[in-house]
Amino acid sequence: MEGFGNLVSVDWLKANCNHAKLIILDATISKVGGTSSEANINQIPNARFFDIKNAFSDVYARFPNTIPSEVQFETEAQRLGINNDSYIVVYDALGIYSSPRAWWLLKTFGHNNVAVLDGGLPEWEAQGYKTEKTHNLDCKPGNFTTKYNPSNVVYFESLEAISKDPDFAIIDARSKDRFTSKVAEPRAGLRSGTIPNSINLPHEAILDGNKLKSKEDLQLIFSTILKENQHLVFSCGSGITASILSLAATIIGYNNSVYDGSWTEYGTLKSLKMNQPNTWSKDELLAYILIFIAHSDLDETKKEKEYILSRVNKDVYNRVHEKFEEDNDYQSIQNIIEAVKSHDYYRNDFADLFADIKLMAFADGEMDQMEKAAYNLLKKILKA
Repeated sequence: MEGFGNLVSVDWLKANCNHAKLIILDATISKVGGTSSEANINQIPNARFFDIKNAFSDVYARFPNTIPSEVQFETEAQRLGINNDSYIVVYDALGIYSSPRAWWLLKTFGHNNVAVLDGGLPEWEAQGYKTEKTHNLDCKPGNFTTKYNPSNVVYFESLEAISKDPDFAIIDARSKDRFTSKVAEPRAGLRSGTIPNSINLPHEAILDGNKLKSKEDLQLIFSTILKENQHLVFSCGSGITASILSLAATIIGYNNSVYDGSWTEYGTLKSLKMNQPNTWSKDELLAYILIFIAHSDLDETKKEKEYILSRVNKDVYNRVHEKFEEDNDYQSIQNIIEAVKSHDYYRNDFADLFADIKLMAFADGEMDQMEKAAYNLLKKILKA
């Protein structure tokens, strides 16, 4: 179809809505912590509901919005009347929010003729185009067959290697305040934090109201934070807004994937692994060592705490401090040794580490005898 790509305008859809092979999908979901008022009452005529939360997620998985199996996806897509030769336009009632997740899922399971409606239902209504009350549309079963594209998806098991690989960049679509742990995660019980070495690009930064920014603006935004030829891995809270960044990156030619579990999975699983020092990040190890030295004289001063918080974020500090409180001195030393072994520390790394220790110890004006003893012990056992 002429003019069909990864993103189409409402004018294009209005002009082509009666095409025999065109299918319109409504992929609306509410935002986490949102209200029922976000639910759409109206729909674009003849739209079919693409149920991300139930039909197109693994509802038995531990984490929300988990990608479904190939069999489940194929079955549900056929129920919507999707054929292998269908052209699909997907939209949502919030502009561009959940529709890119449906776009990404369809691409991941092998349907390439899919586009997101730029501006979604709000833009369609703003142009005065006709809507109808939402209702279930009876469809003749389609013949769509899945062809899973593994390069579109990143899983938890790959994150550690990816975070250390300069050929990859992990981009987090959450708000700046969530990324920096200034505000709590909206999902109940989920801790704050970030994936190591990830970069923050809030999904709102690539939107102009309800619509995606121009290609030129997107190129500028991405080029200012990325190195040339990096493969991009997008994350967010649970895989929804990461797909918005994936859409934008695809439009301007970047190879990219979505970390399906995103921060909900990563933050949960890493919390469970604090009892395994060989899984600690370098920030977690640094925090543990600094806390260990600060407590060598049984008193972590306010100045010492302030210095530690200048080196690691508050969420890392709190998480590591909780672990430290559980350990005795022997366990602390063993944890440090084990954690150091899991990282490639070189002479310069150790020099920086022990410089940090000294700066922290002198933050309150002096390095007392107990802190000196702990400092020298660490140098000896780490052979630094």
